[in-house]
Amino acid sequence: MAEKVCAEDDIAVDTPMRVVVDGTAVAIVKDSAGTVHAIGDTCTHGDISLAEGFVEGDSLECWAHGSRFSLTTGKPQNFPAYEPVPVFRVEVRDGEVYVDVHDPVPVD
Repeated sequence: MAEKVCAEDDIAVDTPMRVVVDGTAVAIVKDSAGTVHAIGDTCTHGDISLAEGFVEGDSLECWAHGSRFSLTTGKPQNFPAYEPVPVFRVEVRDGEVYVDVHDPVPVD
């Protein structure tokens, strides 16, 4: 079940934000097109918060070693990471952002 995590206006464009949903750390990103994404907040290469990283197009880059993860698939786009991060379903209703961490989007 999706839980309310923040108001959409709380998310600055291309600036990651960390939230915790039912014990799961999630990086929330609103891309330049205005789409809100939610992915696992921990880099699979190291125990680093992705919300401290940088948004580049449709990816979120870990500040520590430069691995980039797709905001839509969670797949790493370069080394040193080789394992994907989970991608969570997001719904924006009445200006509020809801995330469901219990049913991640399947990775192809």
